[in-house]
Amino acid sequence: MGSGSEYGLSERGEPKERIPSGASAAPRHRVRLDQPRAPRRSLLPEYDPEAFGRFSERIARFIGTGRFLVWMTLIIILWVVWNIFAPRDLRFDEYPFIFLTLMLSLQASYAAPLILLAQNRQADRDRVTQEQERKQNERSIADTEYLTREIAALRMGLGEVATRDWIRSEFQDLMKEMDDRHLFPQDTSGGSDEGDR
Repeated sequence: MGSGSEYGLSERGEPKERIPSGASAAPRHRVRLDQPRAPRRSLLPEYDPEAFGRFSERIARFIGTGRFLVWMTLIIILWVVWNIFAPRDLRFDEYPFIFLTLMLSLQASYAAPLILLAQNRQADRDRVTQEQERKQNERSIADTEYLTREIAALRMGLGEVATRDWIRSEFQDLMKEMDDRHLFPQDTSGGSDEGDR
């Protein structure tokens, strides 16, 4: 008989993990399919993809206000007045105002994509809202059709139910028919059953 290590037992008598034989017999790490993978590490910095969108929407909202137009108008007026009436050595942009034109075109070149990005985000939100409203309308229509069918079924069922007036008229017809056939003998003792009816 051999030692306990041949049968997968350690020196202390505990079961050992079975290791396959061969040159490449290193134990492999098993991947669990019932659990999500751990995220891979990236060399790029992590960022919130919605943060820039929210920032662009704030800027686009501010650009679309009257306050922005007033501030921009005041800055342009001050720029022009300063560069016309200030002493020559303090002027930073002479008469054709090339630097002012550059600043305004730079502002416009950034404002247009930011406004488009904000509009795209708003269009995405509107699309989701419309989809939810469409589903809600479909559910409401289905509920209304179901209730309409149920009310129609109840009306049809009530059409076959005997009402109090119908039963009373049937009893009156039966009593009249029985009186006509003389099924009840007339009481000649002077008592009348008119009050009993």
